Amino acid sequence: MFATVTLSSSLSFYNPYVMRSRIMYIESKAEGLNGPARIGRVTFNRTGRTLYYKGQSFQSLKGSGFKANYRDTETGEEYWISGPRRDGLDRLYGKSALVVEIDDDIREEYRTEIRKRPEQKSKSHA
Repeated sequence: MFATVTLSSSLSFYNPYVMRSRIMYIESKAEGLNGPARIGRVTFNRTGRTLYYKGQSFQSLKGSGFKANYRDTETGEEYWISGPRRDGLDRLYGKSALVVEIDDDIREEYRTEIRKRPEQKSKSHA
């Protein structure tokens, strides 16, 4: 849950104040079951109940949401946020005509480490 900071190959220490980050699938549920979606890097607070992405913060619904698991703390809009799937079928309700955008800063890592498809690392959508 907490981050370990590595100073050298032989020296590391636990730091509870370093925020963890992870590539995640983020889909808005404000417009219905299939909404605008993207894949980007989120950071977690110390407890992991709040996520941060590009200036937005999302609070866990702790299982009380309908087809959503987080809500935007400012707007109250609901979102489905989860780890991306290797097969790329991240939407909660399967295929959609809506394109899933991939943030530029994580595109190569997403294509090579998660999807295992380095030949597609220049594609901007999933």
